[in-house]
Amino acid sequence: MGKFFAYILTPIFAFFFMLILLVFQPIQWICFNVFGYKAHSISVNYFNLCLIRCTHIIGTTYKFNNPHNIPTNRPLIIVSNHQSMYEISPISWWMRKHHPKFVSKKELGKGIPSVSYNLKHGGSVLIDRNDGKQAIKEIAKLGSYIEEHNRSAVIFPEGTRSRTGHPKKFQTMGLKILIKKAPSALIVPISVNDSWKMLRYGKFPNGLGSHITIDVHKPLEIEGNIDDLIATIEKTVAQGVHSFKA
Repeated sequence: MGKFFAYILTPIFAFFFMLILLVFQPIQWICFNVFGYKAHSISVNYFNLCLIRCTHIIGTTYKFNNPHNIPTNRPLIIVSNHQSMYEISPISWWMRKHHPKFVSKKELGKGIPSVSYNLKHGGSVLIDRNDGKQAIKEIAKLGSYIEEHNRSAVIFPEGTRSRTGHPKKFQTMGLKILIKKAPSALIVPISVNDSWKMLRYGKFPNGLGSHITIDVHKPLEIEGNIDDLIATIEKTVAQGVHSFKA
């Protein structure tokens, strides 16, 4: 029965989702080209809020847990597991005061209204997963950027999304580069749960009634052995995922 209603509600959701993408494309352009970074950043924040509200059409709810007083006067490296594209907007919205920038695959940099524009002009980087040298260069650029401007980099070290929610092994190179290029950054581990359920049936229809939780763990200083630090980050993120088994 749930899948039957999913076939009915998904086209409605898709219509409003695409409408938001189209509406915010010119808004972002005007904000960026006429008023500059600050206005563009605000437009992106409300773009992400609208996308979150749009998912309520298919019964998606969210719980964002952040008991920590994370400073805004230093860069952050936000490290999260990755279950679907539907955790991007919640992380962007609830961490907005830290100006999150993403390490994204290059395919997202063209053809997607609003999303592609923001990724190309908002400070994020687009990497070619088949070109290691290009990826390293872009991630290093992001690290230098957040170090200079006290902003945050969001990286999903699993590389690709988990289709079942179970955490994957970290690929550590990108994270090591960010740490090297942003040595004053604070590491913020995040565990995302159940965003994969929005794609439980594949690309169509969307799953209904998903309850996505995003848990922000205690921030970590960059100190000591980097491999040990990354192992601690990975363990912290994985243990916050419901499907994790030690």
